[in-house]
Amino acid sequence: MTSPTTVHRPLRPYGRSGELAVLDTLLTRLRRGDGGALVLTAPPGTGRTALLDHAVAAHRSPGAGPVLHTAGTPAERWVPYSGLHALLCAAPEGAVPGGPDRVLRDGLGPAALLGLLRRLGVGRPLLVCVDDAHLWDPDSRAALAFAARRLGPGGRAAVLIGAGDETSFAGLPALRLGPLDDDAAAALLDRITGHGGDGGARRGVDPVVRGELIREAAGNPRLLTDLTARLTSGQLTGRTPLPYPLPGADDVLAAHAARVGHLPAGTRTLLLIAAAAHEHEPEGTGADLALVRGAAASAAPVPAPLTAGVLQRAGDRVHFTHPLLRRALLHRAPPHHRRAVHSLLADRLAAGPDGLAALVQRACAASGPDAPLAAALEAAALRPRPHAERAAALVRAAALTPDGAERAARYVAAAEQTRLAGEPGRARGLLAQAGVQAGRGAACAGEAVHAGQGRAHAEHTRHPGCAGRDACAGDDVHAGQDPGRPERDRHPQHAAAHLVRGLLALRDGPVPDAHATLLTAARLLAPHDPGRVRDALLGAAEAAWAAGDALGYLDALTRIPVGRADRVLAQYRDGMCAVLRGRLGEGHTLLRRCLGSAARSQDPGTLLRAGAAGLVLGDLDAACRAGARALDAVHVSGADALLPQALEHLAYAELRAGRHARARAHALDGLRAARRTGQSNTVAPLHAVLALAASVESGTRECAAHADAALAGAAPHGLVQAATLAAWAQARADLAAGRPAEAAARLDPLVGPGPRRGHFAIRMLAVPCYVEASVLSGRAVRGGAVDPVGEAVAEFAVWASRTTDPQVPAQLARCRALLAPAGEAAGRYGEALAHHERAGGDFEQARTRLLFGSWLRRRRRTREAREPLRDALVGFERCRAAAWAARASGELRAAGEAVDAAGPSGAAAPLAALTPQQQRIARCVAEGATNREVALRLSVSTRTVDHHLRNVFAALGVRSRTELAGLLGGGP
Repeated sequence: MTSPTTVHRPLRPYGRSGELAVLDTLLTRLRRGDGGALVLTAPPGTGRTALLDHAVAAHRSPGAGPVLHTAGTPAERWVPYSGLHALLCAAPEGAVPGGPDRVLRDGLGPAALLGLLRRLGVGRPLLVCVDDAHLWDPDSRAALAFAARRLGPGGRAAVLIGAGDETSFAGLPALRLGPLDDDAAAALLDRITGHGGDGGARRGVDPVVRGELIREAAGNPRLLTDLTARLTSGQLTGRTPLPYPLPGADDVLAAHAARVGHLPAGTRTLLLIAAAAHEHEPEGTGADLALVRGAAASAAPVPAPLTAGVLQRAGDRVHFTHPLLRRALLHRAPPHHRRAVHSLLADRLAAGPDGLAALVQRACAASGPDAPLAAALEAAALRPRPHAERAAALVRAAALTPDGAERAARYVAAAEQTRLAGEPGRARGLLAQAGVQAGRGAACAGEAVHAGQGRAHAEHTRHPGCAGRDACAGDDVHAGQDPGRPERDRHPQHAAAHLVRGLLALRDGPVPDAHATLLTAARLLAPHDPGRVRDALLGAAEAAWAAGDALGYLDALTRIPVGRADRVLAQYRDGMCAVLRGRLGEGHTLLRRCLGSAARSQDPGTLLRAGAAGLVLGDLDAACRAGARALDAVHVSGADALLPQALEHLAYAELRAGRHARARAHALDGLRAARRTGQSNTVAPLHAVLALAASVESGTRECAAHADAALAGAAPHGLVQAATLAAWAQARADLAAGRPAEAAARLDPLVGPGPRRGHFAIRMLAVPCYVEASVLSGRAVRGGAVDPVGEAVAEFAVWASRTTDPQVPAQLARCRALLAPAGEAAGRYGEALAHHERAGGDFEQARTRLLFGSWLRRRRRTREAREPLRDALVGFERCRAAAWAARASGELRAAGEAVDAAGPSGAAAPLAALTPQQQRIARCVAEGATNREVALRLSVSTRTVDHHLRNVFAALGVRSRTELAGLLGGGP
């Protein structure tokens, strides 16, 4: 067994800035002579003690006054005046007349305590801090509350009380601690695992594991710390599946249960019924109030009221004030009592329209394996319902199944439904559990089902022959079987587990590995479930596409079996295969049919494939419509695992269509969904989409941030498509900033021939940028034996003749204009602009106008250049392409037209004294460009740059390039 990870205790409260500010205000007022009181209430484990310790440490700083600090003890709860005795034991020697022991003998009235505290506060301010005051005896609590209410302005003593609730201290100011939010919990997790420090990078804990721990802890710092301490380093980093259920923290649950331990028996029964009634409900929805009250009336002759501070009513639903309290009630209840409550609820639910609720309650009441009940749960899970509910039913069915192979198959089915519900961490844990069960066979029958926090928890009773914890770390459903047995003898769940594992790796793992696993799954599934072979091969094709493996994509597609009912899939498969084999006419015809046939579909996968067909065709409006319908279908079906893909496809289609703001909005939504569902392989391409949008709208800095994030995720998982998009985005941002040489260097390995070329579906899209960058940087070769730019344009022309993308003809004409001799270029630009007029799209049209105007200006046709440059500036401003608008403004000023000299940095005043050409040179130099690089950007000689730069230095009163950069704020 791997040893648990080392956990470091937190040094400061996390996520409590507001509460710390309140405490600091109380202490500041105390030092000024204004006493007071504050009751800090919180459920167990939420950090109340840490906040009180912070206040005590702050008041004990040098020069501050004395502190009386103590805490309540459960063992002394009913000893009269034991609380005050503990408090006064902390007083300075001789401060209490007769000593603290006299309090136990004679008692201490409220007025006497008040007088004592006032005397102790004479001279220096006194802080009285009592933690767990709800555990004090009643006399001590009453005296403390009496004194605290009378310490106020003008006093030199303040009372800070920590308690489970404020009922014993009514009338005092109270501050209730809520659970930590996710960001604070993540920061605490980084601290206790020793990764990232305060605010450092979160690299130590796997993102999926992080989400599971944060959700399981429900915002409770102590529970998060205890849960983390019970996991191994392999489990924390994701190398080993998490144990399911996660190991709980008994002390936290016991403390929560103790909060209601003093209530009457009837009330505790009602609370247990309410806790049990949550088990068949989706997480977070509460329980049916009528069911709870009806069951409570049957269980106890005297009805018990809903308990304030524990239960809260919302319409016809009832919720616990804290989820850990509900878990604690179920966890701490005697097993026979808990099973009786579940049986009572099952009987009352039996007549309901949906039998799953009653089956869940019967499963919770079971004391051992129950094959008929397990079969009924599995049958209920096959009916149309949310994936999370199906998964929960299958987990309960597996726990009740006596046969090991059948139990493993149900765990695998639960893992598949859990994956579709967007919970990959739990899905991996269930696969590991399936491997254990397959290894056990029928040796272990001692399993009972108990539920906690909205999902099934299995209470395993170990028997001889049961696998231990080491086996739980295994990931193979066929664990424990003879590897030499013929493959045809293996159980079907082995193949199904391969499928689930491959689909999980497709979303969060190296995609070449996912491709291989899914091909294996297809081979293993063929004898058992031919219908799932299609799912495996579609996943393998998607993995190959993400990896830029055209041959692997084609191979997986050709293997997909398609029946007569799968007409849309057949059209997609055959159309994509034809396109990749060069039969573009045939392929486009089939893909158009696929688009038409999918128009009536409500299946998310079919609509996503239709959107891909639209992109390949260049029918961007159809691709956007299919993407929007796919997103709607995902929302309707509840398949949360598909939400990031739907948003990614739609964002990319909107980006291709030139609607950058929409693309950014969808990509940001997709990022949130991908992170929530642990799909890092979708995070990278979404960052690439955001980088492309930023290369139009925001400029170099934001584009670089998103591109770096995309490349950081793409490199370890082999995501060639995401990496190609990110490089294209960076090159486009370089062009906007006037750095064509850098842009050409980025695009050379992606567009040119060779093993490093980019993704096969994106290469042609990047050719117009590549041609522009190569020409503007002087890298294009005209008339030479080797002309990679000319070859790229020739290949682009062939591709342009077969796509319906309306922008491509204009882009082709623009590329030819850039490479054309001086006598032909103007006509080529005119041809490109005519295509743009028919196609629309502000951004691409403005880019062509910018290049045309720049070409005219460089040939000293400045009067003619102003009109296209002016139109380019308006076009860029219309689509909010700030960086490109700045470049157009510079060209327009160089053409002699008065334009606001303020660049993106707002540095108008320093440049006002310069000529337009001097302003452009000054900005380039401030960015760090050399004289040669400036000459290349502005199409002038190095001598001209040197001459203008000397005049710039003289006009601005600077002596170096560094001073110039400082004056202009680093340039635009």
